[in-house]
Amino acid sequence: MKFRQVSQFTAAARLITLRTSSYSFTLASSRGIGRQLSSSRVVVKATPHRRDDYCLITSTRTLTLSDGTSRSIPLGFSRKLSTQTRMASTTEKITNWVAPGDKSGEFKRQASSFRDWISDEPGAKFPPEKGRYHLYVSYACPWAHRTLIARKLKGLEEFVSFSVVHWHMGDKGWRFPTPEDKDAAGENVIPDPLPGHESNTHIRNVYFAIEPNYSGRFTVPVLFDKKSKTIVNNESSEILRMFGSVFNSQLAEPYVSVDLYPESLRAKIDEAGEWTYDKINNGVYKSGFATTQEAYERNVVALFEALDRAETQLKSSGGPYFFGDVLTETDIRLFVTLIRFDPVYVQHFKCNIRDIRSGYPALHKWMRNLYWSHPSGAFKDTTNFLHIKNHYTKSHTQINPHSICPVGPLPDILPVDEEVVAVSAAAKGGA
Repeated sequence: MKFRQVSQFTAAARLITLRTSSYSFTLASSRGIGRQLSSSRVVVKATPHRRDDYCLITSTRTLTLSDGTSRSIPLGFSRKLSTQTRMASTTEKITNWVAPGDKSGEFKRQASSFRDWISDEPGAKFPPEKGRYHLYVSYACPWAHRTLIARKLKGLEEFVSFSVVHWHMGDKGWRFPTPEDKDAAGENVIPDPLPGHESNTHIRNVYFAIEPNYSGRFTVPVLFDKKSKTIVNNESSEILRMFGSVFNSQLAEPYVSVDLYPESLRAKIDEAGEWTYDKINNGVYKSGFATTQEAYERNVVALFEALDRAETQLKSSGGPYFFGDVLTETDIRLFVTLIRFDPVYVQHFKCNIRDIRSGYPALHKWMRNLYWSHPSGAFKDTTNFLHIKNHYTKSHTQINPHSICPVGPLPDILPVDEEVVAVSAAAKGGA
């Protein structure tokens, strides 16, 4: 472990702060020196303990005194570094959506770290067994929402259990709800339900149990293997793709026929996935988390150009889905962003060139049909506006420091046969 910085200090302070790429902690001197110190060097030996989730620290100090002489003094210091101490630098990453000092002002999403795959091939590490897997999600998170929709569309309830974190994301990331929480209603909004996980307070506990030196973001969704007690995957697009097919050999109709990635449309789905992800799904975040005017304007304009493109595609497809009469994963990917657009992104992320309900009639109709009318109930049953609105407005304090959650728009989503007044008036005028 290499230290990037060792602080200068005086005898009166008796504190040395050390920083590395993974750790930030302070060592206290075991004995004082009566003369003024001009500089210091600390030699630290860190021994990681994988199972116990701490590092044992021992150190010595070489002091250069004001008279030019040097002394080497053992600090006689050892300490278990707790998860909280060990993750000081990662905590900073969680709360800083744009890296401090990044003059571009651009939000850059981190790549997912766990990328294994459920497979029915002989000898597969993660076979598609009933009851073997668990999905950690947030109702607030659009990326996790994708996987919940696919799980319900494919009828995977007996194969993949799920639980939902509290909507608030603090310095330690997503946390599990407690019995005292009365503000996070919803199906399976519960403490970590897995055996052996009773002490878990945050999603990051799940990550650290698998990888004690993990230094990325503690994201959801997390697909967890209850049998081998490890994370399979935390990339939403791959979990969505997995759920669409890997359990088919054990499913009955009508679920086996639900094909979210049909071979005849794969090229179009892949192409749409690229621009809808970059410009729309991630585009709202790049707009909202921008820390310069230039970055904000560049991304918000690109976002609405992509929404215009999606509107045109829906008008030409004939509906009711993005590619006509076939529901695909493109519909899921787009829905999870647009269902949050008017309630949150318009005001919170300043994506306010237009809203969906008054500015995009085809997208608005398509979104409402999925929510209100899809026979599976997969879109409506997995959407929780309480979690969505509270999460963004009360977690992103750098954007909304007083954590005030707007009342509107009302309702969160309009009925299928109702339009906003301006749209209704325009439609009547053009008739």
